[in-house]
Amino acid sequence: MSTQAILTGQEKRKKKLVRRSAPDQSQRLRHIVQIAFVALNVWIGVQFWLWVRYFERSGRQFASPAWHVPRPPGVEGWLPIAGLMNFKYFLLTGRAPEMHPAAMFLIVAFLAMSVVLKKSFCGWLCPVGTASETLWKLGRKLFGRNWQVPRWLDRELRGLKYLLLAFFVSVIVWMPAEALHDFMAGPYGTIADVKMLNFFRDIGWIGIAVIAWLVLSSLLIQNFWCRYLCPYGALMGLVSILSPVRIRRDSDACIDCGKCSKACPSHLNIDKLVQIRSAECTACMACVASCPVENALQLALPPRNAVEPEQRWRGLVVRPRTAVAILAVIFFGVILFARISGHWQTHVPDHVYQILVPNADQVSHPM
Repeated sequence: MSTQAILTGQEKRKKKLVRRSAPDQSQRLRHIVQIAFVALNVWIGVQFWLWVRYFERSGRQFASPAWHVPRPPGVEGWLPIAGLMNFKYFLLTGRAPEMHPAAMFLIVAFLAMSVVLKKSFCGWLCPVGTASETLWKLGRKLFGRNWQVPRWLDRELRGLKYLLLAFFVSVIVWMPAEALHDFMAGPYGTIADVKMLNFFRDIGWIGIAVIAWLVLSSLLIQNFWCRYLCPYGALMGLVSILSPVRIRRDSDACIDCGKCSKACPSHLNIDKLVQIRSAECTACMACVASCPVENALQLALPPRNAVEPEQRWRGLVVRPRTAVAILAVIFFGVILFARISGHWQTHVPDHVYQILVPNADQVSHPM
């Protein structure tokens, strides 16, 4: 055995476990935020369904005004392609889009979260991510474990979501401003949200089979959809590389127990690195919660200059409550700006919806 290996072993034995002075609350707080965001999306979904049903009734029988609820702009958060198209239209023209503007503002908010706080939208807010996390935890209870894809295959499969993202982005990149406007202002773009709802209301056996396969895969494999197939998460991950906030490890305080890597839902080797640069990190802080050592692992800004050598690694730590506050400020701040500027609602006359909504199945994609 070499002298260096002997010294390394001696250093590890000399490390003392300095336990946390207080229990970590990050996961409890994150789950509260996840549940709240799921509840918000359910409320938006119910309101949108009632809005659609009103116009479907109005074309066939008397529809009471009591059933006429406002169309919730938040439903446009489920139209990420429309959000990207509108964002490009804004960059090209400097004008906010008239059709589905909330889609653009919401995707800008989620991208801003990724720039400031890693891929936190996926780990803290995304309803699909919450469902995926619930499924793999349920699978672990049912089967006693989650299965891991072989490392070589895992690396290849993770590229699928980037290929899907590249496909959608390539289509949008080649569209000029006029084509973007015409598409969004056309019949299909006007009721893209209704078409999305009808897909699930009138889903066929192929769609059911695909969803059943995704559910089963998510029960067996941790975060199957998010890890391999979600182009939205791929976009957030690429943008999150710009974030100065990262999981940072104090190698001097770390006792090399490996609990952080075992707890990481993205299967990152946190105990082998000083900081996590990976686009797969969702800032969920599960690794921080699992660490038994005081200040050995933190979600923090880059290290600041300090006089004491043991303090040099530490930057400004982002506590769980601070993370929630940052997400809330970005989310509600962007929505407030959109509302104040008059670019939150989609202004389409009711008589247009009375024609398009009941006949949504007959409206075909223009491309």
